[in-house]
Amino acid sequence: MYAIVEDSGTQIIVRQGDVLDIDLRGEHGDTVVFDRVLALKTDADKPAQLGTPYIDGAKVSAEVMTQLKGEKIDVIKFKRRKGYKRKQGHRQSYLRVKINEITG
Repeated sequence: MYAIVEDSGTQIIVRQGDVLDIDLRGEHGDTVVFDRVLALKTDADKPAQLGTPYIDGAKVSAEVMTQLKGEKIDVIKFKRRKGYKRKQGHRQSYLRVKINEITG
């Protein structure tokens, strides 16, 4: 059983028990519900359900495990021979979640 969900503009394939990193929106122990399910495959015998664009009534629930930060990214602006350089760093905050249940 798997589902394809949309979260923050990205499409993610999830299975029950998967651990993944998503954008920040909760605290440790909270439950996050993904209600924008694009596709859902429940049985090996049946074809996958495809939404137009989403499947009505399908949900994926996940439990927040921890909050973490991603790798540091350097944003550099540079113009040659002009003496212009700018450097800025960024670390994105993420939530690590574990997929508990896929319904639909």
